[in-house]
Amino acid sequence: MCGIVGVLGKHQAAPILVDGLRRLEYRGYDSAGIATVNNGQLDRRRALGKLVNLNDHLVLHPLAGTSGIGHTRWATHGAATTANAHPHASGRIAVVHNGIIENFRELRVFLASHKIEPQTETDTETVAMLADWHLSQGLSPIEAAKETIARLEGAYALAFLFDGEDDLMIVARKGSPLAVGWGDGEMFVGSDALALASMTNEITYLEEGDLAIITRAGADFFDAGGCAVTRQRRTVAVDATSVDKAGHRHFMSKEIAEQPVVLANTIKFYLDGQKRRELISENLDLAAVDRVVMVACGTASLACFVAKYWFEQIAGLPVEVDIASEFRYREPPISGRTLTIFVSQSGETADTLAALRYCAGKASQVVAVVNVIESSIARESDVVLPIHAGPEIGVASTKAFTCQLAVLAVLALEAAKQRGACSDKVLQKLTSDLWRVPSLVADALGTDAAIQVVSAQLARHDDAIFLGRGAHYPLALEGALKLKEISYIHAEGYAAGELKHGPIALIDEQMPVVVLAPHDAMFEKTVSNMQEVMARGGKIIMISDAEGVSKAGDSTWHRIEMPQFESHWSPIVYSIPMQLLAYHTACEKGTDVDQPRNLAKSVTVE
Repeated sequence: MCGIVGVLGKHQAAPILVDGLRRLEYRGYDSAGIATVNNGQLDRRRALGKLVNLNDHLVLHPLAGTSGIGHTRWATHGAATTANAHPHASGRIAVVHNGIIENFRELRVFLASHKIEPQTETDTETVAMLADWHLSQGLSPIEAAKETIARLEGAYALAFLFDGEDDLMIVARKGSPLAVGWGDGEMFVGSDALALASMTNEITYLEEGDLAIITRAGADFFDAGGCAVTRQRRTVAVDATSVDKAGHRHFMSKEIAEQPVVLANTIKFYLDGQKRRELISENLDLAAVDRVVMVACGTASLACFVAKYWFEQIAGLPVEVDIASEFRYREPPISGRTLTIFVSQSGETADTLAALRYCAGKASQVVAVVNVIESSIARESDVVLPIHAGPEIGVASTKAFTCQLAVLAVLALEAAKQRGACSDKVLQKLTSDLWRVPSLVADALGTDAAIQVVSAQLARHDDAIFLGRGAHYPLALEGALKLKEISYIHAEGYAAGELKHGPIALIDEQMPVVVLAPHDAMFEKTVSNMQEVMARGGKIIMISDAEGVSKAGDSTWHRIEMPQFESHWSPIVYSIPMQLLAYHTACEKGTDVDQPRNLAKSVTVE
């Protein structure tokens, strides 16, 4: 959600800022802007819509200066308008902000008592107004920023730029991530390392409550109590080319295609026999716990839901899956024999992070399954299990989802091993099956042409239903979510056995029904549900292997043939047609695949 870039540099800041913002487009946004200090004068340019609009504006109205801040905004307080776009300015200060200032109305009342009135609908403008008021009281820029931050309630990543100060930037974080980048006589700021990939690979992550005073000579860090602290400089290997589509039409297409490789890398990291990583077995006592609580949001929560079947069926370990936004307010009892697992691609999801903090000190251990190992969730966990998906730019998660499943599969295997829930022979078979997954995913990508044909017709419909049984039930939920996210077609996922308990009322000759039906122990029951749909004129899109497709006959609307794989891990393979179906349907409809409306990649506020 939103993106921040800042630079105190040697060269013109505007093109550097815009390039950094381009790397943050994946977060989702509806307006963009930059501000610079040039010859001591603060100025800014803003535009509604995509960065190309800001670029056009800068061509007509250039913005000079080697010091600057930039922002891509995802509207929260106030509509998506140029006036509400960041940076916000008041008097001698410009500010960019990620997060929500919860007490901005109270602060506005205070400012109104001093005859200072807002010009926008945003909470962020209040920060600039308050800081400028502190300046008017005789405080220095640093003191004004500190006093302002001390009065803020809510979540924020902030960067302040000052009129007359071309070698000063003040940044702070509480609840939203922020990183400082180090250069040679230059300094940078970004929402994440990817924003700074073309500028530097030396990064310092601000910790919760930190404030940093930045000049071209370096940065001084202060903790939430105002005490000077040292924060570690890390070398971060982020490939600046990772925001390139590599010949694909969309990032989502590229990331779907990358899955055989990234899954192989993930599985090898945890299961390589010669260089076995003991990351799990050395750090987790899975025999000492009597239940697992998994917490996540969105697609990550559905990865947990799939893994629930694995932990319970393979390891005999009860699992509770909770949506983070509900978990944190439900305040469930967590005992010392409960293992908690928090799954987040970004590692910055606000609700998941809050749930983690609730469990810290209560659970036996806190485990993070994340893609960004320097993230807040990773830093605050006892054990970090990276998914090794690489940067995921498309808002709709694809390769991160399957890599999360792969890591959770390894964790389920380790739990079974430690708890003696399976024989060595069964464990060996399950491990062998997991090694096969990347190759089978590559085979599943071969359904692309057939799915394009299906999507061309599906795109003409306004609704769809997805059905699955067992571990393919949460995959049906994921398929429906993907279709909703990027094609804007209303879709719902159901356990196939629930069809007669309500959803069957929706079936008519216009209703497409996607059925996940691998030829496994549940196949006959799933086909029975499928027959009920067809008897009422529903349009069945059957996804199964050759044997399943053969038994279904020619009465289905469409059939997608998958590789034969009767295994606990088949949901990983069957994720591919779910992703391709959503992708090609969105392409047919002409929607914004990589940056769908109203969505952000990383939800860092409630």
